[in-house]
Amino acid sequence: MTTASSAPASLRLSDEVASALAEGRPVVALESTIISHGLPRPRNHEAAIEFEAILREQGVTPATIAVLDGVPRIGLDAEGVRRIAEEDLAKASVRDLPILMGRAASGATTVAATAHLASLAGIRVFATGGLGGVHRGASEAFDESADLSTLAVTPITVVSAGVKSVLDIAATLERLETYSVPVIGLGTSVFPSFWLRESAFTLDWSVDDAAQVAAVMAAHDALGHRQGIVVANPIPAHQQWDPAEHDRVLAEAFALAEAAGVTGKAVTPFLLGTIVELSGGRSLEVNLDLARNNAAVAGRIAAAWAAR
Repeated sequence: MTTASSAPASLRLSDEVASALAEGRPVVALESTIISHGLPRPRNHEAAIEFEAILREQGVTPATIAVLDGVPRIGLDAEGVRRIAEEDLAKASVRDLPILMGRAASGATTVAATAHLASLAGIRVFATGGLGGVHRGASEAFDESADLSTLAVTPITVVSAGVKSVLDIAATLERLETYSVPVIGLGTSVFPSFWLRESAFTLDWSVDDAAQVAAVMAAHDALGHRQGIVVANPIPAHQQWDPAEHDRVLAEAFALAEAAGVTGKAVTPFLLGTIVELSGGRSLEVNLDLARNNAAVAGRIAAAWAAR
């Protein structure tokens, strides 16, 4: 059901992406922040190439998204992929896009910015690692990811392994419900927590396969809904982090943050960096595994959508 793109002139679609959209072939958006900020060099460059290859092997066109020299790019060439992996780029959410464009600057797009730009380009499926959410203590710090408010107004289907367990998962799910964003478990009735297959929270709805996700997308459109859809896709059982080690490392990381007096928006970046260090890199390997899995699943959903 993919149709020819009527993307704004301010976006630059790669020839590969433009051709796929025009011909109704499946396309999956990929964010660039996971490459620029989420993985160490040179591993991040290898991962960016691998994520795209996973999609191409399924006959799906990858559209890695970033803003380069003031131009939102929907689909990157080899040089663009190199730049997001090797250059020190700003981390760009939706509110940062006009500033980057106005200043002819470059930035790696977050989930929110990637979803926004992908939707403008006519792309309906997006693979990420984990969705942003409501941070712990948000009732005092008002710290909530723009991913959630963006999905409230952006018709795109996001495949993610839930949200990181350092966030307030209950509040995140409540916020998505308030925004009328459907959350569907793929082969699960339990919301995943990124490194782990499960959290303490059950889901109202689940589907068995990509075709059912595409059917939900079609019904969503038929009702005139403009929100996004979250597909909660747990990491395969043999790849998840050992739950006991996960719980121990998380508790230690929170204790270190409290001892260091880290507060507000600095808490999550501190925790994530500390978790990588305390886990000896194990959390990073799980991050890569779930991102690969999400890309593969998103490819199947995009193919099912294009076939409708």
